[in-house]
Amino acid sequence: MKNELEAITFKNLQIELTRFFLAYKFALQEIETKINILQEEFKLIHEYNPIEHVSTRIKSPKSILMKIKKKSIEPSIEDIRENIRDIAGVRITCSFVEDIYKVSAMLQAQHDIEIVDVKDYIAYPKDNGYQSLHLIIKIPIFMSDHMEKVYTEIQIRTIAMDFWASLEHKIYYKYNKEVPERIRIELKEAALQAAELDRKMERLNKEINILKENEAEPSLLDSTPISHLAKYLTELPNNQ
Repeated sequence: MKNELEAITFKNLQIELTRFFLAYKFALQEIETKINILQEEFKLIHEYNPIEHVSTRIKSPKSILMKIKKKSIEPSIEDIRENIRDIAGVRITCSFVEDIYKVSAMLQAQHDIEIVDVKDYIAYPKDNGYQSLHLIIKIPIFMSDHMEKVYTEIQIRTIAMDFWASLEHKIYYKYNKEVPERIRIELKEAALQAAELDRKMERLNKEINILKENEAEPSLLDSTPISHLAKYLTELPNNQ
């Protein structure tokens, strides 16, 4: 009898943990779909895609356990779900800083996304020089027997910001101890240089756009509504 009860308890725990991680997997799939739609819309309507790359991840059980210990969270499914809000993570890499805010605004405008918190580390960088825009959201997912809103963290940054953050993380991870002051200073200087590069590239991009607009003088035929419609139809995907 005791063995049967233990088997039932273990099976219930296994099901609960499986559903726990599935919820985050489905949340990431929902967000990826939304991002893909935004990318397609920009390509077709604006002839420009502000998103360079998208990656997702779910924290490993080991990382979750470390955070439970660090934040002194009760080791229950409900407490973990409510207090660790970055188990599901999305990283969006954009070309320019202004694209970060465009993408953020488009995501925040989605009626089924609940914005829980926004941290702008671009306007207010961290002490170590880190820059990125962080959104903590809740997104609804529909299981077979219920609907639940799942916390997800979205990080939006430029290519330069992502390059710096990735290498900074590797350096700290490799050292595995208190990083020497000299290295911390150099890392912050590198972050400032990356930010300056972003500003320079954004300025150059704006200048190019102005030149493009000034040089664009469509002919009378090209400016007719019929020609625009024909051009649009031929550029649609899977056009037969």
